[in-house]
Amino acid sequence: QVQLVESGGGLVQPGGSVRVPCAASGCSLDGYTIAWFRQRPGKEREFVAAISHGGTVRDYADSVKGRFAISRNNAESMVTLQMNRMTPEDTAVYYCAARSRTVTGMAPRTGYNYWGPGTQVTVSS
Repeated sequence: QVQLVESGGGLVQPGGSVRVPCAASGCSLDGYTIAWFRQRPGKEREFVAAISHGGTVRDYADSVKGRFAISRNNAESMVTLQMNRMTPEDTAVYYCAARSRTVTGMAPRTGYNYWGPGTQVTVSS
């Protein structure tokens, strides 16, 4: 089964950018659909972005569409979330998650059963 570990994050100024990578190990990444979720202070965990196993389909939450970008490199077993034009409302623990690839090749928002430990991203001046 796949193991996931996020890195990066930290303190970002409003309007700034940060790249958060997620390294996978344990098996080939091309058998998995990958997503990012986040949990903001005092709120439930929520979907952020997802990418299909081949990287051809991407989906974003409305709150991050146009600002965040998800990408993957199966050969390097790496998935990355690029976050731009960040606001204090983006402050959260960000989690990388995986699920077995779908038959249709889509990128669902639910059904993820492998999770990384999370990384804190704080947007503040």
